[in-house]
Amino acid sequence: MEKNLVLVINPGSTSTKLAIFKGTEKLIQENLDHDTNDLDKFVKITDQYDYRKEAILKWMNEHQIKHEELLAVVGRGGLLRPMPSGTYLVTEPMLEDLKVGIQGEHASNLGGMIANAIAKQENINAYITDPVAVDEFEPLARISGMPEITRRSLVHALNIRAIAHSYAAEKNTTIDTLNLVVAHLGGGISIVPMKKGKIIDANNANEMGPFSPERTGGLPVGQLVKMCFSGDYTFDELKKKMRGKGGLVAYLGTNDAREVIKKIEAGDEKAKLIFEAMGYQIAKEIGAMATVLNGEVDAILMTGGIAYSKYLMDYIKSHVEFIAPFVVKPGEDEMEALNLGVLRAISGEDQVKIYEKEVQIK
Repeated sequence: MEKNLVLVINPGSTSTKLAIFKGTEKLIQENLDHDTNDLDKFVKITDQYDYRKEAILKWMNEHQIKHEELLAVVGRGGLLRPMPSGTYLVTEPMLEDLKVGIQGEHASNLGGMIANAIAKQENINAYITDPVAVDEFEPLARISGMPEITRRSLVHALNIRAIAHSYAAEKNTTIDTLNLVVAHLGGGISIVPMKKGKIIDANNANEMGPFSPERTGGLPVGQLVKMCFSGDYTFDELKKKMRGKGGLVAYLGTNDAREVIKKIEAGDEKAKLIFEAMGYQIAKEIGAMATVLNGEVDAILMTGGIAYSKYLMDYIKSHVEFIAPFVVKPGEDEMEALNLGVLRAISGEDQVKIYEKEVQIK
């Protein structure tokens, strides 16, 4: 029986996205919702391993997906050690780091673990592609201004690199020939300078850069420190205000750009001010990242769910189109991006990377 299917596994906090691809064709995709009462029984996220794996195997059986037809299995990469971009073979050192959550606990840590378990049954390879731990910062980008704090790379690398690959293909070239500024606009916002295929700087979407639908982005440090020591907030309350209840949610009570546009169309001046302020901050960050590339920018790529907003895209374009061609590729398809990463690796277009050879393990 021919092995020509790729199983894609993308665990989220309360669900697991699954897809089967044959080449670039998506045969099936489904979102498995997990009962929160079941998940609450587990102390750590990695304790959910067997529970989620069995749910995936049951799904495969229900859809009559033959294991022997699998060519490869790819999982969403988790919070691993800082690592170069690319597609990685799942290895024992990687599994150990996923299990302990070397940079933190996250559902995506389960992706490589479950992919490996299913792949081993069929004696095929398991992979991850472009996890949020991708770190290709140049030394200058790591300096914060305070020796005790180092700027970190935690970025929407999967979608950013997928969009860059897509744009390069349209131009009949590869990403290692281009200088790009790519902005991923979702619940969090990542804006990066991509120099010849490498993400050499980024605003850590949880801590810096523009505010987003749910996050505050960078804040005036002095005022934030005063809030921290005011006694009015706990650590968890402030953390939630910065991520989850910041940005559009804090100002307008919604994280949905479509709802904000409705408010603006109805004459809501506050909504207009806040939405344009978000666009203003995004444009400033794009300009900043263009300076990292010495102004030598082949294109500015806009992606993510908020890129569907023509109002916002037109506003940002008016501020930055003097830098480089402004290209909007809205939405994101993480499942397709994971599959394409594996296909590039299997075809030899990209070299498969080995985790323990690319990271510093003491």
